[in-house]
Amino acid sequence: MTELAPHRGYLDRLAEGTVPFQRCTACGAAVFYPRALCPACGSTGLDWSHSAGLGTVHSVSVLFPRDAPPYPVVLVDLDEGFRVMSTVVDVPAEQVRIGDRVRAHVEPDGPRVVFTVLTGDGEGSRA
Repeated sequence: MTELAPHRGYLDRLAEGTVPFQRCTACGAAVFYPRALCPACGSTGLDWSHSAGLGTVHSVSVLFPRDAPPYPVVLVDLDEGFRVMSTVVDVPAEQVRIGDRVRAHVEPDGPRVVFTVLTGDGEGSRA
C-alpha cells in the first residue's frame, strides 16, 4: 500500500528503536531511504520491515571538524540488501575499515542509527 508520507513512517518506527526499511511486494527489493515507489520496479506495494542491524562497512571517510574530534562517516551494506550512511561510535575514527562487520543501534536521543564494530565472535566492540 502506498504511504503518502513514507518518511513519517520511518521516523515513527525508528523512534520505537527498530531499524526500519521497506520491502517491495512486487519484486522483493529492499528499499531505503523510504519512498512511495519501488526504485527497482516502480510498484507502489511497499511494506515495512525491520533490519536485524547487521552489516558490512562498504566505504569510510574520516571527517576532521575544526573544534571537535575526528569521526567516521560510513556507508554500510546491511544484510537485508540495502545501504545506509551513518557513523561508527565505539572505536577511534582511524580504526574503522572497509569490510568491518558492524551492528546497528538506534540512539534514543536522535533518533538516528549508528553502528558499532563487531569482534570476531560477532559480539561487542573490538575497541
